[in-house]
Amino acid sequence: MSTKPRILAFAGSLRKDSYNKKLVAIAAQGARDAGADVTLIDLADYPLPLFDEDCEREQGMPENGKKLKQLFLEHDGLLISSPEYNSGFSAVLKNAIDWVSRSAPGEKPLSAYVGKTAALIAASPGGFGGLRGLVPLRMLLGNIQVLVIPDQIVIAQAHEAFALDGSLKDAGKQAGAIAIGRKLAETIAKLK
Repeated sequence: MSTKPRILAFAGSLRKDSYNKKLVAIAAQGARDAGADVTLIDLADYPLPLFDEDCEREQGMPENGKKLKQLFLEHDGLLISSPEYNSGFSAVLKNAIDWVSRSAPGEKPLSAYVGKTAALIAASPGGFGGLRGLVPLRMLLGNIQVLVIPDQIVIAQAHEAFALDGSLKDAGKQAGAIAIGRKLAETIAKLK
């Protein structure tokens, strides 16, 4: 078994030019620089119906749900950049978490989450930078047995924060985002 951390990185946004997609790419590079294997995905590539137990019972897990869950199972950690929608995290992120949480026959509950380590980051055009949405997300992940590292970074005024190349204009914030990815990779390596 490899001791090299495997991290699944994604944003809780479907928007093509999402600030959170840009931010998670920066943090993912920090994890790679620390020696982790990082798989950066776009939730837009895994469209899912709204979670509904009747749908699940009648039709089973959607194919994209199976693919997404397999990715979660194959990785040691999660690097999540979450937008803030009305002081919470996005519906698409919650829906993905819900589908991935479903157990297959004979599988232990929450198998895609138990023992994982996560880092949370956020970017928002608002003054709080997505911070308010990270609070309930941190609570949710803790409740499904994901260890969430205390370090996080939020980028306020995100509509003005990124350069054309996707980097953060502020060198300190750029370094901070990279540091979160590095910290996640280092934490997972210690736990393995």
